[in-house]
Amino acid sequence: MTTRTSPTRRTRTSWAGALALTAATTLVLTGCVAGEDAQGNAADADSGSTGSSSGAWSTDTLNIDFATYNPLSLIVKDQGFIEEALGDDVDVTWTQSAGSNKANELLRAGAVDVGSTAGSAALLARSNGSPIQTIDIYSQPEWSALVVPGDSDITDVADLEGRTIAATTGTDPYFFLLQALDEAGLSASDVTIENLQHADGRAALENGSVDAWSGLDPIMAASEAESGTKLIYRNVDFLSYGFLNATESFLDESPDVAQVVVNAYEKARAWAEENPDETRDILAEAAGIDPAVATTVLDRTHFDVDPVPGADQQAVLEVIAPVLVETGDVASQDDVDTALDSLFEPSFAEEADPS
Repeated sequence: MTTRTSPTRRTRTSWAGALALTAATTLVLTGCVAGEDAQGNAADADSGSTGSSSGAWSTDTLNIDFATYNPLSLIVKDQGFIEEALGDDVDVTWTQSAGSNKANELLRAGAVDVGSTAGSAALLARSNGSPIQTIDIYSQPEWSALVVPGDSDITDVADLEGRTIAATTGTDPYFFLLQALDEAGLSASDVTIENLQHADGRAALENGSVDAWSGLDPIMAASEAESGTKLIYRNVDFLSYGFLNATESFLDESPDVAQVVVNAYEKARAWAEENPDETRDILAEAAGIDPAVATTVLDRTHFDVDPVPGADQQAVLEVIAPVLVETGDVASQDDVDTALDSLFEPSFAEEADPS
C-alpha cells in the first residue's frame, strides 16, 4: 500500500481506509541490482537538515516505508514530522511493509529509499548483495515468540519435533524459530516449516493448518487476545533490534534528506515517551487492533535504546550470522562477515537533532 503526502497541506491519514486499499502496481523484483558495489562509504551527515547552501534539498522525492511492527514509523507518518521539516520542495511517498522480507524487497527494487526491518533481515539482505546500510535503531522489541492454539498439547519447543510450523523466512521470527529449535536439540529438518507471511501464519494456526507459528507483533498479540492462542516460548536474546535502513545510493546522493528522516525518528521516539496514550491509539488504528492489544505490544517494545547502530547490535548479529550460513540463506561465512563489517552507518544517528 502506497500513499503520497502533499508537502503543502498535511491531513491525518485514515489508517483503516488506507489499509483497505489494494496496491495498483505489482513490483517485479529481480535477484540483482544494477550498479551494485556495496562499498559502504559513509554519508556526510554534516549536511544536516538544512539542504544545500542554496537552500534547496538534494532531491524532490522521498520514498519511505511504514510498518505496524515499527510504531515509530507510524508516529512519524501520523504527525507529519518529515513533511514539516522538508516543506514544499519534497514529495514524500509512504509505502507499507508487511514484514522485514517485504521491506527488503522494496529497498532492493529501489521502491523505497528508507525501510524498516529486523536486524537479522538487514544482515541477510546485505550478505546477499543488497546495497543497504543501517542508519538508526528504532527499538529493541520482544516482537516474536512461538505460538500454539489454546488447546494444543504442545507445551515446549521439544514438543515441536515432527510438527508443522508457520514462519516468514528472512525475518526475525524465522531466525528466532531456528535458534529456539537448536537450543532444544532440534533442527529445521526435524520439523516442517511453512513459509507464510505473518498474517497468513496466524490464520493457518487458528484454522488448524499448522501446529505452531513463529509469530510477530502486533498480529501475535491480537491472536492471543482474540483467539486464545498461547505463547510457549519467549526469549528476547534470540531477537535482533529494529533497524532503519537506507539504500547506499540514497545516502550518497541525499544525505541531507537522510538526516531529516533520522531526526524525525528521534523526534518520534521522544514523542512516544511523552504521549503513551496517543501512541497506543495510533498503533491500534494502524494495525486494526483493540487499544488493549496495542498496549500489550508497546509493553513488549523498548524505544529507550541508543539509536546509533553499534556494539550491541553487532553482538546480537554475530550470534545470528552462522545460522544464515547453516540454513543456506547466505552462501558463506565470509559473505556474512563482510556484510556485518559494513552494515552500520552511524553518522546520521550520531548527528540526530530531534528538535
